[in-house]
Amino acid sequence: MHAIDPAATAWLLASTALVLLMTPGLAIFYGGMVRTTGVLNMIMMSFISIPLVTVAWLLLGYTLAFSGTSVGGFIGDLSHIGMAGIGPDTVHGSVPELLFSTFQLTFAIITAALISGAIADRAKFAAWIVFVPVWSIVVYAVVAHWVWAPSGWLFKLGVLDYAGGLVVEIVSGSSALALALVLGPRIGFKVDAMRPHNLPFVLLGVGLLWFGWFGFNAGSALAANGTAAAIFLNTLVAGCLGMLGWLSVEQIRDGRPTTFGAASGVVAGLVAITPSCGTVNTLGAAVVGVAAGVVCSFAIGLKFRFGYDDSLDVVGVHFVGGVVGVLLIGFLATAVMTGGPQGLLYGGGVTQLGKQALAMIVVAAYAFIMSFVLAKLIDRAIGFRLSPEDETAGVDFTQHAETAYAEGVHGHQPLRRPLFGELRPRPDTTDEE
Repeated sequence: MHAIDPAATAWLLASTALVLLMTPGLAIFYGGMVRTTGVLNMIMMSFISIPLVTVAWLLLGYTLAFSGTSVGGFIGDLSHIGMAGIGPDTVHGSVPELLFSTFQLTFAIITAALISGAIADRAKFAAWIVFVPVWSIVVYAVVAHWVWAPSGWLFKLGVLDYAGGLVVEIVSGSSALALALVLGPRIGFKVDAMRPHNLPFVLLGVGLLWFGWFGFNAGSALAANGTAAAIFLNTLVAGCLGMLGWLSVEQIRDGRPTTFGAASGVVAGLVAITPSCGTVNTLGAAVVGVAAGVVCSFAIGLKFRFGYDDSLDVVGVHFVGGVVGVLLIGFLATAVMTGGPQGLLYGGGVTQLGKQALAMIVVAAYAFIMSFVLAKLIDRAIGFRLSPEDETAGVDFTQHAETAYAEGVHGHQPLRRPLFGELRPRPDTTDEE
């Protein structure tokens, strides 16, 4: 039986807290990107994911993803249902298994929250509450088992995904596309500007995400060692080069760099380095970052060409960025980091690239199909999309009876809260006079 390593445990405790902070960071990031009528709803869709995924993960998600016995390499067993059989002295590698499961839980939480950006301003909050825990079990836990469990079929095939390019980024992007298609475009899509209402919020959110991403990637080493240090640097480098890549495109194409482009470029670089952070060297991290910044800056325009309304560019940044990172492993992986497999540019041939491409296609297809079916079932049962009247009135007002700003939004008056009865707009006293 392995002993618990205090240093590794301390680092993973800190990393778990960092990753959990990413979900509130995402909430602020997404909240700044929407219009004034949807700020609170957007933030709430991230925050509610924390308890919903936690319950689902502790009951079924963890055992299906990481239990010791696999059913054909496709799903774990129920030996740890409700966290049964795991105590404070149970060890996973050199850290407590309870801590490892909590670390993995924070990944599941933010993956679910990421999806919400594709359906901003038009989803029923009750439908989202139903979708999240079920999706966490039937999509996220299954793919996590395939890729990260030693008995998972993609893991045994030799697919490399260090911190979640497949499990987090491609899964969330594919699922986001499925929900965007089920709900349809927002009223005014391709007609109204729908610009971010608060760019300082966007930048603050990105700062929190970047901070938390060090735990996301370097924490995945599960040790306080040289590998974690190399991954930490790779994460910083890719975020920086992602920003520079995106801003370069804006400067050449549009004549000026934007703060929104800077924020988006950082996220694109971080998304792409997530799967490759433990497989590429520092130069490789720079290539991954700049490639993601450039590619994703063009990819966000695909929604206008193909007519799907991915409100906050989850597909264009997270799916496309995840694909960039997953495939570049096949070119840039080095034995120094992987301990064996190498990419095409380091003499490894096309074998690893083929494995990465296969995994990307299979995971994307599974996540899209299962998410589409689940969203359709929820839509038929309780309706997933707001009525046109509620969408026009504003999702904050109609779903939460609140507005983000005291003076009201788009003609809505501040609400008074009676002890009994419905919430109503405050009477206009000037008219009564």
